[in-house]
Amino acid sequence: MNRILLRGSTVITMAQDRPDFERIDILVENGRITRMEPMLEIPDVEVFDFTGRILIPGLVNAHLHSWQAALRSVGADWTLLEYLAQAHAGLAQHYTPEDMRIAARACALNQINCGTTTLGDWCHNVQTKEHADSTIQGLIESGIRGVFLHGMPHKFRQSEHPMQEVDRLLRGPIAAHDLLTLGIAIPGPQYSKKEIALADFRGARERDIIVSMHQSGGKPGEAWEAVRNANLIGPKTNIVHGNEIPDDWLKIFVDAGASFTSTPENELGQGHGFPITGRLLSYGSAPSLGTDVDTVLSGEILTAARIALAQQRGLDHDQQRQTTGLFSPKPTISSKQALSWATTEGARALGLSDRIGRLEVGMQADIVVIDAQAINLWPAHDPIATALQASIANIEAVMIAGQWRKRDYKLLDASLNLVKEQLYESGQRLVGVMQSQTMMARLRNKVINHVVHRTLIKQSRS
Repeated sequence: MNRILLRGSTVITMAQDRPDFERIDILVENGRITRMEPMLEIPDVEVFDFTGRILIPGLVNAHLHSWQAALRSVGADWTLLEYLAQAHAGLAQHYTPEDMRIAARACALNQINCGTTTLGDWCHNVQTKEHADSTIQGLIESGIRGVFLHGMPHKFRQSEHPMQEVDRLLRGPIAAHDLLTLGIAIPGPQYSKKEIALADFRGARERDIIVSMHQSGGKPGEAWEAVRNANLIGPKTNIVHGNEIPDDWLKIFVDAGASFTSTPENELGQGHGFPITGRLLSYGSAPSLGTDVDTVLSGEILTAARIALAQQRGLDHDQQRQTTGLFSPKPTISSKQALSWATTEGARALGLSDRIGRLEVGMQADIVVIDAQAINLWPAHDPIATALQASIANIEAVMIAGQWRKRDYKLLDASLNLVKEQLYESGQRLVGVMQSQTMMARLRNKVINHVVHRTLIKQSRS
């Protein structure tokens, strides 16, 4: 029996019936939490003394496209339109299955390094079954807990999701691995006809899996009406972004139990619109969080939580100023709420609330150890605020299902030099393709402009 005792730390459980933080020990047996009490004395157990540290539930990055990890920083200055043109219309078709595996593994390892124990991999570049299998293999090699959201490239938006492939994955690599579950990443009612949206929702409902889709900008239309009328919106419906959804539709989604995932840094930077954090809170719901695209920004989910918190507090202050002439006299959102978006709400969005998101007896032992003695966090007067303000430098250890994946600030069993070398080579090839496409486009435009110019000269002379 694998038995581990975590001793001496301040624990933030995120459980509703426990204090915000407490001094307790945690016993982990065979991947699960079995006891949580002060001063536990357990024989025949491996003890880890975490005095001066803060333990929190494993963080959940509910929306990230792992396949883009080899393109890090390439799109830091892209708008949303440029991202769609370059990453999807331009590069996606040039990915090999091996590119997908390399990117998924590197992306997931980076997430573990950041304190993420569960990744919602929204993989909308599954061109073949080999692309899917290779991505899943990359996730398995990393050791992360993952929800593989099987998605198709943009050119398949007007086709029903291939449920026979979903069934193959459910019977095969997903069923064979305890840390992986499956969902589908669909274009959704905003981007597909109602017949296709209905088929996709029904396929997910029949298999009892998460159905996730992008939705931002504008009122839901005819396809959403059809999905609603068919009573297909429910707790396993996950809407990403959700910017500018009208209040009446937002209430429909919340009342049906749907979850929302906001990617605040990317939404603000690329032009999706303002995150809907405050509007969800007003309806008694809350967002989960994602970092969206490694192409554009770093993958720290705690950064996403702080941005979401600060952005919504700023909007609340501004509304108060417009009403009274003064900023809000009290904070409208707490640090604990923001931390819940990256833990309990992430678990709910990915359909894993019965396993992760909280530290409780019977739950999976997904635990993050934060070094609260570091100079950027000390003195840690408020453990919850301290945890929220932590960075990669403070993530001392990460446990997933009772197994250490990071210890003493280092990833374990990761072969990082090989991972980095493969990621670099894959990225160099893909960036080369992108640069070649850009040069060809410029050449075509130059030729077209030259022909048009010569034609105009001839016409002016005749």
